[in-house]
Amino acid sequence: MERFKKITHVIYDLDGLLLDTEPLYAQIVQTIISRYGKVCDRAIQAKLAGRNAWDSAQILVERLALPITVQEYLQEREEFLDQLLPQAKPLPGAVRLTKHFYHHQIPQAVATSSARRTFNLKTNHHQEWFALFDCLVVGDDPALKRGKPAPDIFLLAAHRLGAIPEQCLVFEDAPAGMAAALAAGMSVVVVPHPNVDRQLYQGAHQIINSLTDFDPELWQLPSFVVLEDYV
Repeated sequence: MERFKKITHVIYDLDGLLLDTEPLYAQIVQTIISRYGKVCDRAIQAKLAGRNAWDSAQILVERLALPITVQEYLQEREEFLDQLLPQAKPLPGAVRLTKHFYHHQIPQAVATSSARRTFNLKTNHHQEWFALFDCLVVGDDPALKRGKPAPDIFLLAAHRLGAIPEQCLVFEDAPAGMAAALAAGMSVVVVPHPNVDRQLYQGAHQIINSLTDFDPELWQLPSFVVLEDYV
């Protein structure tokens, strides 16, 4: 059985990894761009995944030649964010895994490209769960200079956890996030975004279909006890 390097700290992406927000974002994108007769294909979806709001909007406006500015696009989507994001539910295995590490006193952080406002919209109904994390870094953090795929957000999370990058394990679903974690010198487990070509994840240390498939022992982390302890 393959074993990976020893891990002391864990960092998670949020969208499409802990929370099932990707269908909500896809609905928002398609609603807006359909007004201009456009469709968001898988290639563009792969580019958008994991990036902050401004970078994603810029990709959409440029790739689809939308007759609006990036700022106008972001203004259009505001009403949809308020309507849809509070509906976000945990993805399979997310609560169990994070509670398991919390129980075993493994420091954990969330490093998300989402701005504080959208982060709050998605997590306000899950405050007890997110209180388990030692550190939450959002995309508009004043200390953050560059978004994913730059490594800045993961390096900032590690710094605030008091961790060295080589002992951090990042969970990601997006190619941009995976690239950011690798650039930070961290190990990466990927749960692939369903609309992204798996060949884009070749740099990951491990690829799993769901967080329910993660085996902590492979990373020299405490093994799971009875499932019911963490539901």
